[in-house]
Amino acid sequence: MVKKIQSKIVGYKVKSKEDQAQQEAARVIHMHETVQRPEKLMGTTYKLKTPEHISEHSLFITINDMVLNEGTEHETRRPFEIFINSKSMEHYQWIVALTRIISAVFRKGGDITFLVEELRSVFDPRGGYWNKGKYVPSLIAEIGNVIEQHLVDIGMLRSASLDEHQKAFLEQKQAELNDEVPSEEAVSSFPPNATLCYKCHTKAVIQKDGCMTCLNCGDSKCG
Repeated sequence: MVKKIQSKIVGYKVKSKEDQAQQEAARVIHMHETVQRPEKLMGTTYKLKTPEHISEHSLFITINDMVLNEGTEHETRRPFEIFINSKSMEHYQWIVALTRIISAVFRKGGDITFLVEELRSVFDPRGGYWNKGKYVPSLIAEIGNVIEQHLVDIGMLRSASLDEHQKAFLEQKQAELNDEVPSEEAVSSFPPNATLCYKCHTKAVIQKDGCMTCLNCGDSKCG
């Protein structure tokens, strides 16, 4: 396409790579409140089974994601809304309120990962429960665990898995511990006298070399 310049040229500037990068960045769409919901969203549903004294029926947590900048190098998948369903009506009111608030935070954009720690720090005054070998302080906290898993799956959070050095450290501590106790007492994965770790909520904290260390996640009071 040829464009004829009608006026006199009084100056010019060659676009630099930085200028082009800024223009390209300006075209990148980020999640914000004014982004319109498309007709179709990608969703994942998680089944959350709790002990019967917490809820007789399972909770089904669905998180729908929006794909931003699809087909470009800036393509990202971001959560847009959350739905929590259950046959039990016992928790209906706070579940509806929670889903609306979380969905609003999702659509706000920015760093939403703070939601995970906020939810996981909620403790039930009646006491928590054990689920799949881990201590859960409340049903709200377990919903936070599900959101954390989802954010890891879509790349917004890094996996909490241990690196090779941490794994080697824990294996060494476990081996030293097994050498110190009779074989019949070392049947379980963690010692019977281990205490609760407030980071990974597993009874795996022991005192070793003067430090309280978790044999599950590696958290230590000595840094």
